[in-house]
Amino acid sequence: MTSAVVQAEIEPSPKKVKEFFEEIIAITEVSEVSEEAIQLRDAYLIAGILTPKYSDDALHVALATVSNCSLIVSWNFKHIVHFEKIPLYNAVNTLNGYPEIKIFSPMEVIKYEDN
Repeated sequence: MTSAVVQAEIEPSPKKVKEFFEEIIAITEVSEVSEEAIQLRDAYLIAGILTPKYSDDALHVALATVSNCSLIVSWNFKHIVHFEKIPLYNAVNTLNGYPEIKIFSPMEVIKYEDN
């Protein structure tokens, strides 16, 4: 799954990145921004997990949560894949009736086979 927010972030990327994303998007579901996701994003901001300057990062987590994703894989170590922020996102999720979401870096989910 990906989101409309990621689609917008990819737009200024190099051609090679955009082509790769187009291949991926053809086989995945796109989560559109909804009022439910915006309300959860705002709850993260009110809780002080992130500042409004980084509201798109909070929206990434909110979109994954309301879309019932079981986990997020991200390179964003400052605002998403951060050991202090993950429990805060999940606390807000719980307070708002959502399940916890697991958040990992790509290196934590890639499995390499021995040759």
